[in-house]
Amino acid sequence: MLNFFVKKGFLLDEQMLNFFSQLRDKEVAERIIEKIKNVSNERIITKSFIDKNLNKIQDVFSSLEEEKKKVVERFFVNLSLNIEIRKESYVEEKKEEKEEISANNLKIILPNIIPAKKISVEDFVNHFRNRYIEIKQILQDRSELQNLTSLDKIHGQKQNISVIVLISGKRITKNKNILLEVEDLTGTGLALINHNKPELYEKAKDIVMDEIVGLKCSGSREMLFVNDIVWPNAAIYEKKKSEKECYALFTSDLHVGSDRFLEENFLKFIDWINGKINHKEEVNKIKYLFIVGDTVDGVGIYPGQENLLAIKDIKKQYEKLAELLGKIRKDIRIVMCPGQHDAVRVAEPQPVIGDDYASPLYKLKNLTLVTNPCYVSLVEGFNVLMYHGASFHGVINDIESLRTSNPYERPTMVVKELLKRRHLAPSHSSVVYIPNEKDSLFIRRIPDIVTTGEIHRADVDSYNNILLIANSCWQEQTPYEEKVGNQPDPCKVPMLNLKTREIKILDFS
Repeated sequence: MLNFFVKKGFLLDEQMLNFFSQLRDKEVAERIIEKIKNVSNERIITKSFIDKNLNKIQDVFSSLEEEKKKVVERFFVNLSLNIEIRKESYVEEKKEEKEEISANNLKIILPNIIPAKKISVEDFVNHFRNRYIEIKQILQDRSELQNLTSLDKIHGQKQNISVIVLISGKRITKNKNILLEVEDLTGTGLALINHNKPELYEKAKDIVMDEIVGLKCSGSREMLFVNDIVWPNAAIYEKKKSEKECYALFTSDLHVGSDRFLEENFLKFIDWINGKINHKEEVNKIKYLFIVGDTVDGVGIYPGQENLLAIKDIKKQYEKLAELLGKIRKDIRIVMCPGQHDAVRVAEPQPVIGDDYASPLYKLKNLTLVTNPCYVSLVEGFNVLMYHGASFHGVINDIESLRTSNPYERPTMVVKELLKRRHLAPSHSSVVYIPNEKDSLFIRRIPDIVTTGEIHRADVDSYNNILLIANSCWQEQTPYEEKVGNQPDPCKVPMLNLKTREIKILDFS
């Protein structure tokens, strides 16, 4: 093992030699060497070096067989390394397994819903630190980011270096350049984007607070001059298809209980599903119905709402919802998550709608209640990310190219920006959320389908082979929507053929 490292240009101290000798895995040693090359010019691997850089190599150990994991755990304890980081590395997958449940041939991956507790500043610090570590692990494997370094290792003038940073400030200078305040786990710095680089400048205008990006740059610790910006981005390379022809329907924002709820149109939709009108063979092959939040209009959501409610009791709203969903034929699996109007906390991740207010829903055998957000894996191999979309308004306000492109007409434009950043609410102010060591709004798993609500308009698009389905609503324009100029397009239902990936938008208006 010592000769192996020497041939690679590295030396080991006695403790690290003992570790690698016990592990007896040259493939792991090779991967660790590659990680070290990306983050440091260090050529002597010591206990203290591993201590400082454990977060950069911890993912190497995640795929080890159990016996070798035990060697790693024993060794890390003996070295007095950070036990919490070790736990994150080796216990996290077990924690995820507990979060994955099976329900009626669906695999559902739930976020970690934190119970009510006092939140401190330290909770937010840990939340952002761990988000940074996870996104950094994605970015540091990007080939565009050559000569990666941390901010504290930049000494003197450097050319063609890359850093991975969190954006903590952004402003326009008097010379019309963009100046970024950036930080990583080692320190802070400044990065400048020159307005004389128009293509780069346009990209930089879309940078939002608190997101994590890679910067290709030159300069010194006092001032970095940016040559390119690299986002973590989400992409898939295989367009999945079902072997058998079957269909999935998508909708959201029913707002049952509102005096503007379009009940007749929704009943028409149910009759169509049940084959009572315009019956076609494809109706018999509908297998899934996804309902993405704001299932009822709620009570006390905003001042004066009681004047716009046909049903003023939240429990009776859910009784009505259960009555309607109960009319749908039982061979269709309904998957439903909450939104801001549902009887759950507003802060994300939102828990499953509880039986304290919505007990009639629990009597529907073909209904699966999930969290917001939530990953649902279908038997046909598709992974669906459900997210209602409370962050959309904040994201639109923060990103200039969105603000000027009328995203309320094309809500999938917002989803593209979130996939580019691998996060459902990249800025601290995007949405109300509960800080967690494991950020529940980070897009950890890349889905095949992202389905959303909130904007009240149906829209379909694709981003790096990920299918984007924004949903319509079942509510007429409200006074608030009229006030802000939002034009809903109700009663539209996207229908996806899981075999051909063809999408139709059905109109029940």
